[in-house]
Amino acid sequence: MIVGILREPSFESRVSLLAEGAAALVKKGLSVWVETDAGSGASCTNDEYSKSGAVLQSRDQILAEADILLTIHPDGITPSLKNKVLIGVYQPLFNNKQMADWAAQGLTAFSLDMLPRTTRAQSMDVLSSQANIAGYKAVLLAANQSPHYFPMFMTAAGSIPPAKVLILGAGVAGLQAIATARRLGGAVQVFDTRPAVKEEVMSLGGKFIEVEGAADASQSGGYAVEQTAEFQARQKAKIAEWIAKSDIVISTAQIPGKKAPILITTEMIETMKNGSIIVDLAAATGGNTEITKNNETVVHNGVKIIGNSALPSDMPYDASKLYGKNIMNFMALITDAEANLKLNFEDDLVKGACITHDGQIVNDRVKSL
Repeated sequence: MIVGILREPSFESRVSLLAEGAAALVKKGLSVWVETDAGSGASCTNDEYSKSGAVLQSRDQILAEADILLTIHPDGITPSLKNKVLIGVYQPLFNNKQMADWAAQGLTAFSLDMLPRTTRAQSMDVLSSQANIAGYKAVLLAANQSPHYFPMFMTAAGSIPPAKVLILGAGVAGLQAIATARRLGGAVQVFDTRPAVKEEVMSLGGKFIEVEGAADASQSGGYAVEQTAEFQARQKAKIAEWIAKSDIVISTAQIPGKKAPILITTEMIETMKNGSIIVDLAAATGGNTEITKNNETVVHNGVKIIGNSALPSDMPYDASKLYGKNIMNFMALITDAEANLKLNFEDDLVKGACITHDGQIVNDRVKSL
């Protein structure tokens, strides 16, 4: 069986599998074909792939002959493909038309962002592995753009107070942002609608901002859930109070399959100090501010709003390494000891990640769209 590693679009520096991952698949008896220069953006050369036992091939040949295609983005999967298995992060709740097209082509597509958020799935959880990097890079980006020190400084010329950092959302990205901001010496306040994360926030040195009356998120798989209008009003009042005091805001709140919630209004931004920074990691799904633009920096009333939901691409080697390990762990579920494809839809992880199969959309949430 042939596994093909495709080069990502020009905006993406990561690759779905580094040479070390390719070597592991070859050792298991799989043939691995790699599109020439697929790993160049992630500092993985063609020579490294060749030494791993992989074979360099053209894109057309991989698309024509590989049985499994590994990607990150859905771009470039041509309509002429038939009866292939695709594994990547396809955001099917937003790209539902493309999923319908793939189903019509007879493709079997596994989108790892749809895996159930269970303990067993953690080793395959691409959202967590990449969000960890995003949270880390968001703080470094903010520190680089900010006109202020992060830590407190006491010098003969006077004292500098620590940067006040507000983090909205204490998921994987938010928790890593807390840890990174604290390591840099910032004073960190954290807001999340889930009271259950308070202990984690405090263990990392953040101060948890509580708002009473949040909807139960215990069954949401670790994500935020939509809240009542009454709670949203209290939430915005509390955020407004703290945002006016903050030098840096890292915003991470997203709801799967829906537009990101607006947590920061234009009015709130106008209360922030000149030179303050907002890094909005939810930019790809609309953003957590009213004026976020994805992949752009907007300056409003002296405040920079950086819309960047692709920060893992700024650390492409390690991001690719983690993504590749997620891929290999998932592939272990769909291949047998003889390196043959074996799709067991009785397995909740295989079933949960599968979007299209046997000519139809099989994921209920995507089908409903």
